[in-house]
Amino acid sequence: MEATKVLKDEHRVIEFFLGALEIQAARLQSESPVRPEFFLDAIVFMRDFVDERHQRKEEETLCVALIEAGMAKDSGPIAELLADHARAREFWQAIEKHARILLGGGTNARLELARQAAGYVALLTGHIRAEEQNLFPSLQLIPTDVQAELAAEFE
Repeated sequence: MEATKVLKDEHRVIEFFLGALEIQAARLQSESPVRPEFFLDAIVFMRDFVDERHQRKEEETLCVALIEAGMAKDSGPIAELLADHARAREFWQAIEKHARILLGGGTNARLELARQAAGYVALLTGHIRAEEQNLFPSLQLIPTDVQAELAAEFE
């Protein structure tokens, strides 16, 4: 299996989740009823799957292998990936904060929660596209045996 296949499969799961998050953000903006708990449940997915599982693979394994193969860390696709991951963490922390306010009865948090959720969706949607178009093709820089090790580690 290719190293990027696992990451791309995870991207499809994340995109499915982003669709649900986008719907709930739109419901917030239109003043439709929402369950604030949805956003707290979403945080668990963002933190445990997106950040701890998926992004960790990219940061601690894929990027390291690409840097060892000669890619720049401080510019180009790797720098963009790392910056996007940091921004994604800021978004989900803000989403959690405003979901807790909304859950506590603070209806003034609706629009900010919607804005943060929509921002997270937009960021990750563009991020996934950029990774698949700009970063993943760079795996050709990595020796085939190392690619096989990456694939095994990602599974």
